[in-house]
Amino acid sequence: MSTRADLYDLRHHGDAEMRDGAAGLIDLAVNVRTDTPPAWLRARLAESLTGLAAYPDGRAARAAVAARHGLPAERVLLTAGAAEAFVLLARALPVRRPVVVHPQFTEPEAALRDAGHTVRRVLLRVEDGFRLDPDAVPEDADLVMLGNPTNPTSVLHPAAEIAKLARPGRTLVVDEAFMDAVPGEPEALAGYTDVPGLVVLRSLTKTWGLAGLRIGYALADPRTVSALERAQPLWPVSTLALVAAEACMSPAALAEAEQAARRTAVERAHLLAGLAEFEEVRAVEQAAGPFVLARMRRADSVRARLRTLGFAARRGDTFPGLGPEWLRLAVRDRSTTNRFLQALDQALTAVGG
Repeated sequence: MSTRADLYDLRHHGDAEMRDGAAGLIDLAVNVRTDTPPAWLRARLAESLTGLAAYPDGRAARAAVAARHGLPAERVLLTAGAAEAFVLLARALPVRRPVVVHPQFTEPEAALRDAGHTVRRVLLRVEDGFRLDPDAVPEDADLVMLGNPTNPTSVLHPAAEIAKLARPGRTLVVDEAFMDAVPGEPEALAGYTDVPGLVVLRSLTKTWGLAGLRIGYALADPRTVSALERAQPLWPVSTLALVAAEACMSPAALAEAEQAARRTAVERAHLLAGLAEFEEVRAVEQAAGPFVLARMRRADSVRARLRTLGFAARRGDTFPGLGPEWLRLAVRDRSTTNRFLQALDQALTAVGG
């Protein structure tokens, strides 16, 4: 258990690896699916440009999200990406004893700290495969946040284990931003209404390549949705983002996402098999998301060398519970992965393992 924030740059995200000086690099640092948004989605967005003079109306998108998860519309809140939802949760709920389960996406903790909260951390152990231990979460926590599948470990926690964290008087926030990248979504809690205090967050930016559009949503009981909605500014989600949300809830879009998830699973297995060929590399083998976490000596030097060889990887030392020996790698197509593995071989040799 820890409350310290000073050792980690909670505001560092994978996009930083692709900013200045990244021209020509192959992006393994950002977990957005390549070749997205697809042509049909770009066409839908283009068609909606004629309606930009009107203020955004989120009713159709909200209804579409609700129908996709079998929920009434009053249990859905549309947000400007999942990141906005973290801020709303930190500012709108009467939180006194928040806990964040790490390693995970750092924005939830950053949002809580910015709102003046003292955050306690539960650190999952590499020796346990970064699996969730519900008993490690303090009983007095009135807000618990965790990801599933978790960024950056890519571990998919059983829904039943997560549900054990629910308590009367506790808000349980599960970030499912990458759940639609898991074939069949077997451990999803989105759509559950019988878990007390449950808030599920989803993002459409990863699977559909909409990081620049900012669209996501929260699923919760109507009272929580109302509290979060009151903390939002007027028209928080743009017309374009609303069009995208509605479009991505269609049966055809959901089928396309499922196919993409199955392809990703195959390509992830290929990446893990390739990493296993290196004695000096240890990957988290239970990976279920569109990225893997790998451990190696002098990972910072390996990462720098990879950039000279044309690849950007995500550093791991900004995630509480990890350190400078970790890298996160996005899953790409087989050809790209093979070229990356060759570059990794060169980088490891150059820095001496």
